[in-house]
Amino acid sequence: MLNLGILVSGGGTNLQAIIDSIGDGRITNARINVVISNKDGVYALTRARENHIHAEVVSPKKYEDKQAFHQALLEKLQEYGVNFIVLAGYLVVIPELIIKHYAGRIINVHPSLIPSFCGSGYYGLKVHEAALNRGVKLTGATVHFVDEGTDTGPIILQKAVEVLEGDTPEVLQKRVMEEAEWDILPKAINLIANSQVVLKNGCVRII
Repeated sequence: MLNLGILVSGGGTNLQAIIDSIGDGRITNARINVVISNKDGVYALTRARENHIHAEVVSPKKYEDKQAFHQALLEKLQEYGVNFIVLAGYLVVIPELIIKHYAGRIINVHPSLIPSFCGSGYYGLKVHEAALNRGVKLTGATVHFVDEGTDTGPIILQKAVEVLEGDTPEVLQKRVMEEAEWDILPKAINLIANSQVVLKNGCVRII
């Protein structure tokens, strides 16, 4: 059983996709133990509480330095018995302390087809602005394991989304979420929860 800790920074639409997928059986052998945000007042926390899920805030602003914040976040995850972490729109760099403790047990959803439009500085609308500026005809989303780099971990699933004439970053962001992120993130969690993903020597195999 995966005891999930979902880390969020905003509205929590990917969190809602996970909640819905657990509820209707698209995700099995997994439950959400806690939702943790780095910000007070974000709607993701409301989504969690409305679904009777523990919701916590661990904000770097409340600690004297990064090391104290990182330790507090790790302790909060351990407090709730989390054995697998899902980054669902979490805009804080995951520290080496947590990556080492949860090695091979952290995944992230990124709103592009990695290796395009990823890495340092590519988050939120910036990803979609870059895709439109480049003039690509296809974009999409990627679910990958998290390692010490930025968007460099082994890829689990990807899904392409068409870029349409007249798209704005906001319109494209919504389409990528609806057609790709909300689909492949629950699928990846379900594959992992049911031992259908093997991570070995930095490579992913789906069985």
